This record gives sequence, C-alpha cells and structure tokens, in this order.
Amino acid sequence: MNRIVLLHATPVAMAPIHTAFSEVWPEAETVNLLDDGLSLDRARESELSAGMIDRFVQLGKYGFAQQAQGILITCSAFGPAIDRLSEELPVPVHKPNEAMFMEAVAQGNHIGMLATFGPAVKTMTEEFDDYVAQQGSKAKLTTVLVEDAIDLLKRGDAESHNRLVAARAKELAHCDVIILAHFSTSRAAESVRQQVTIPVLTAPHAAVKRMKASVLAAAKG
Repeated sequence: MNRIVLLHATPVAMAPIHTAFSEVWPEAETVNLLDDGLSLDRARESELSAGMIDRFVQLGKYGFAQQAQGILITCSAFGPAIDRLSEELPVPVHKPNEAMFMEAVAQGNHIGMLATFGPAVKTMTEEFDDYVAQQGSKAKLTTVLVEDAIDLLKRGDAESHNRLVAARAKELAHCDVIILAHFSTSRAAESVRQQVTIPVLTAPHAAVKRMKASVLAAAKG
C-alpha cells in the first residue's frame, strides 16, 4: 500500500483532500500532519522567513520518516519551503496547486483565481508565473481576494464562506477559466459554478491525480 503524508497548515484543508483521495485514489493510505500554528504565524509575515521555512521543512522530514512514498502539501502559502523540502527528500513532494495550474493553462490564457488567504497570493502568483514561463505560455493570472471568507469557514460557517466566494465570481467571468486557490476554497465550487458559465477548477482532485501518477511511476523505477 502506498502511504501519502498530507501536511496541513490549517484544519479547513483536511476534509477536501480526504474527499478527493476517496474519489480518485481510495487505495492510498493517507497520514495527516497538522500544525495549524503555521498558518497563524504565516499570516503575520509579509515574506516567508528563514525560521518559518526551517520549521516547515522539519515537519516534512518528520512526515517522510513515517515511511511516506509521497508528501502532499495542502496549504498554498509556503512555496519556497516546499521547494526546499522537495530538494531534500527522495520522494515526490507536491505543492497543492501545481496540478490545477497545469489544467487551467491547458484551457486558456486568461486565468481567474478566487483566493481567501491573502498571504498565499504572492507565492501562488510566483508559482503560476514560473510554470507558464517554463511552458512558454502566454497565460496571465487575475486574482480576486475574498476578504473574511476563510475566517467564516474556520468558525464553521461553510455556507457563508461559499456565498462570499461565489459573490465575487462574476468579476472573473471574462476569463477562460476560474481556479479556486486553496483546498479549503474547493467547498465553494458548486456555488461559483452557478454564477458563471466558464469552467471552475479546484485543487484537491487535480493534486491527488498527479500524486498518484508520480508515486506509481516512481515505484516502477
């Protein structure tokens, strides 16, 4: 059985990724590592500090020590830390949004993103720009930050979270596709789809598909 360690920086990312695994790769064994202090402290840092990167990498290494065949990060605000962890481990280490970016760029050049966690926007934009540069693509990202939505979700009010996110979707209706920035935002997918006629992509299912492909390919050597 393939063991995948899920590294969480907030509890609200956990349910969406478990749903995705159950639907895409139920045979995988998932192990959860949660340090919700990471997202609290990240929100106080305008730039990801060296101390925060070290802390993140140590958590990832602890996960690898649990005989992990792959590590999937479920929070989108730690790009440089994920890069370093990937360099230091011999198993696939995936960012939460890489696979979703791939799917979005395949559908057009005008990508709209609905985000709810401000500190993640800069690192996600940099990751998106790096990806399109590597692909030689002309795709551009337009981001709408939905203030207060994630705080409602953390308080257990998913309905209000979904409503706030969906209410901003029409601002991106001119795009070719909309992506929902975070694993937690995927809860709002159906509400967003009711507001626009363009495709709406979420990160969890795409991430699981890519992790499955990477782990199975590595097993084949």
